[in-house]
Amino acid sequence: MSTAEKIDQAANALLTMWQQRTRCDGLPQSYRPSSRAEGYAVQQSIGEKQQHALFGWKIAATSVEGQRHIAVNGPLAGRLFTDRVLRDGASVTLDNNLMRVAEIEFAFRFARTLPPLTRPYVVNEVLEAVACVQPSIEVPDSRYNDFVKAGEAQLIADNACANVFVLGPRADDWQDFDYVNQAVAVRLNGETVESGFGRNVLGDPRVALTWLVNELSSLGIACEAGQVVTTGTCRVPVTVKPGDVVEADFGVLGKVSCRFN
Repeated sequence: MSTAEKIDQAANALLTMWQQRTRCDGLPQSYRPSSRAEGYAVQQSIGEKQQHALFGWKIAATSVEGQRHIAVNGPLAGRLFTDRVLRDGASVTLDNNLMRVAEIEFAFRFARTLPPLTRPYVVNEVLEAVACVQPSIEVPDSRYNDFVKAGEAQLIADNACANVFVLGPRADDWQDFDYVNQAVAVRLNGETVESGFGRNVLGDPRVALTWLVNELSSLGIACEAGQVVTTGTCRVPVTVKPGDVVEADFGVLGKVSCRFN
């Protein structure tokens, strides 16, 4: 089987599971991606086969704990599609969701496109292209029954465990926010639980955003104007069940919430 055929079969299998909300023990060895590059090639093929538009990007494993949990050595980039993006206050189904967690995240929307470069972008260059910040909640899932042992190539192919994304209101006054030390207050069913901090996201969510831009640049992919990048959970994911309500207060950046069913 050629590499192109292998990538095509993996993309078809994962897209079917995405659409049907099903999963497998792992892709067959005959077309299982075996490197980050192959994983991203599968992910791109899924995007091309998708009937829904690309909304933006996500980053998985932006903390040491998250990397340890899924046995990877660093962050993973994934695509977000418009059919799984919900508004603040939305109801989110947990039907056949294996992970059943809510991740509290800083999301950045681009005002202008950052094209691929032959050198890395620096943080300030990336921030100059940002239009606004939006508080968000990601509700991830995987197409693998044992995602913690799937390995980074399969996880990248699976869009880095992308699933549902709840996007809060736009905050235009975002430049002076203390992304490292400002607590993000989190409530579960009205009760305060452990707060989140941007320092849990590669030390600073702006650093995570820059990582994502450079990861895509290395693949020849631009971050386009209007796209949203959610930078990874700023606290241990909140375990949820049907009937739960999760709320996150990002201070001057606004609030976001969702209900699970």
